[in-house]
Amino acid sequence: MDVYEDRSTWSTWTAEPVRPRWQLALRFAGSVVWFPVVAVLWVAVAAVFIVVGMFAEVITVFSNTLERGYLNMMGAALDRVGALASWCVSWPELRHEGDADFYKARVDKVVGRWTARASAPRKPNMPPPPVECAIPLRKYRCVGGWYVAEVALAQGWEVRPTDVRKEVRLKWSAASKTD
Repeated sequence: MDVYEDRSTWSTWTAEPVRPRWQLALRFAGSVVWFPVVAVLWVAVAAVFIVVGMFAEVITVFSNTLERGYLNMMGAALDRVGALASWCVSWPELRHEGDADFYKARVDKVVGRWTARASAPRKPNMPPPPVECAIPLRKYRCVGGWYVAEVALAQGWEVRPTDVRKEVRLKWSAASKTD
């Protein structure tokens, strides 16, 4: 496992500690109230950017820089609004906190789905299959990043430099051998 393990941060590849049940219950109760507010706010911000973008389209005909800047600004704003719900807890997280078998099955499913996408043959007039992905901490919390890396390496992925406390980044190794 030396392929993805940085000796200075080896302890971060282990499973996260189990959170107290009462804390998860409070977060879940708050999530039920807060997440719909964030979802409505996200849709409102996206709608404002789309409306402004329709008027800015006239200017972007002459300037690619403005268009790229506008899209980057829109992406950053929507990411920040989405980050407002980063502390939310879902029902499966509440029910299965500390259940390693559940999280192993979850990791197997997520990595398998990304593998199916990446290994799919390229279709004409369609974008190429994804060659990189990120598995968020929420998917592997009780089994650790080492399990994600183990499953991914077995399916042909390479582990990219990553902050395992947030996500595990993967690259489809077969992508460098084709095209």
